[in-house]
Amino acid sequence: MARVNKVATPNLILAPTEYSQRRQDQLNNELRLYFNQLGTYLNIVADTAGGSAISFPHIVAYSDADQFAGGDDTPTIVTFNNASDNVGFTFNTDGTANALFDGTYKIEYRLQAVNTENIALDAVVWLEVNGEQVADTATKYTIPARKSAGVYSYNILASFVSWETIQNDRFALYWATEQAYESGVQDGIYLESTAAQTSPYPHPEIPSSYGVIQYIGRE
Repeated sequence: MARVNKVATPNLILAPTEYSQRRQDQLNNELRLYFNQLGTYLNIVADTAGGSAISFPHIVAYSDADQFAGGDDTPTIVTFNNASDNVGFTFNTDGTANALFDGTYKIEYRLQAVNTENIALDAVVWLEVNGEQVADTATKYTIPARKSAGVYSYNILASFVSWETIQNDRFALYWATEQAYESGVQDGIYLESTAAQTSPYPHPEIPSSYGVIQYIGRE
């Protein structure tokens, strides 16, 4: 499928004082080339799969580091330290992102939660924009108790949220758990990243967080 590129406006020649067939032919040729290019791109967009030729704002980000809550019942930002695909966003060092365009967006996320405790524990994930909680964006999860001492329970925290935003708004995911894991202090919940493995079977890295923000449209 062809991609729609920018169409450059032709630099039309200035009209001479007196009529010139050569200058008129040159002008017609410049206009013909411009409209041919424009028509080609419009036909691409009008095709059945025309949307595949258009680039909408989107960002794909993940973290390859373990993440720990700041304490029990303590809101903590979900961090992302890599942006593998980014069009139309500013990706910040703390893992947040700023929109470069007004519109309605959707975020889809998955977090690899681990429970080292011998009881089921709850966690909640929500969206904040410019440091303010966004209404109706929270989801509650229950992570089962560990299988046995040293054999932990794993669960994916996954959902999606859509919202309206304006240029330069800053997006962030937050999470909290009733009992946060703290090494050597207490068992509980944390977000785990696991490196790619070859045994007992090969599989890719498991990120602690993975998220995609997509531009849906404009009112």
